[in-house]
Amino acid sequence: METLTYPLTQDQLREYQAQGYFALPDFFDAREVAAMVAELERFKREGLGHNVATDGDGTSHSRSRINYQIIPLNDKSTLFRALPFAGKVRSVISQLIGDPYVRYLDQIFLKPAQSGAGTQWHVDNAYFKISDPTKGVGMWIALHKATLQNGTMHMIPGVFRETFSHERDLSSDHHIAMRADENKAVAVEMPAGGALFFNYGVPHCTKANQSDAERAGLAYHFLRTDFVPDRVGFGPRKDLIHITGPEASGGVNEYATPIAGTWDREVAALQPN
Repeated sequence: METLTYPLTQDQLREYQAQGYFALPDFFDAREVAAMVAELERFKREGLGHNVATDGDGTSHSRSRINYQIIPLNDKSTLFRALPFAGKVRSVISQLIGDPYVRYLDQIFLKPAQSGAGTQWHVDNAYFKISDPTKGVGMWIALHKATLQNGTMHMIPGVFRETFSHERDLSSDHHIAMRADENKAVAVEMPAGGALFFNYGVPHCTKANQSDAERAGLAYHFLRTDFVPDRVGFGPRKDLIHITGPEASGGVNEYATPIAGTWDREVAALQPN
């Protein structure tokens, strides 16, 4: 493991190991949040995402409910390309799942004011099918303040070793969903810039945005290299980005240019004049 730039406390590690998740409310500062939101605004202007909410048949996109997805991000933004290489991100992920690991997936879900639809209960491993869900970790970043009213992330703690049956979610054009015991759910409210870390077996969802302002969540998924399956559901195995370990090149092998160490520069380039 590389030198820790963001050491976690024993309490934080115990919470993650027992519950399957924990939050760092101030993980990204105001300048970093401003840069990420600036890129989100550009994505919106350029029409780089689409509404995945449907009218209940899984195909016809809803006109009254919007769950706006932008995926992937690393081919659209040098800022979001650099984020997984940021020292504090590498440090936390290494402590949670160990080294070496890859960046497996990145995306944004935007929920407009009043009409923003949630994402139904699911576990990520129902998509990824990793042999041990604790060897993968999702990092969900609140790009705007995440509250009960605007449908923040909800988690069910301590059940990540259980197996949950999923079915096609007909309120989305591609998602799956599971039944969950809402009485066990915990809402995780965070300020903008807060980061929630959870393993691939934790049931989670977001709720509808009933507030007067939009809310967006930025999500990255990481996976221990030795647990990457032969068949990768979200693209060729060769396209996975090696963040740590002997195959890691700081982004040179994947992007033909150094990416590690550029996060602060990318953030500075997107500050308002």
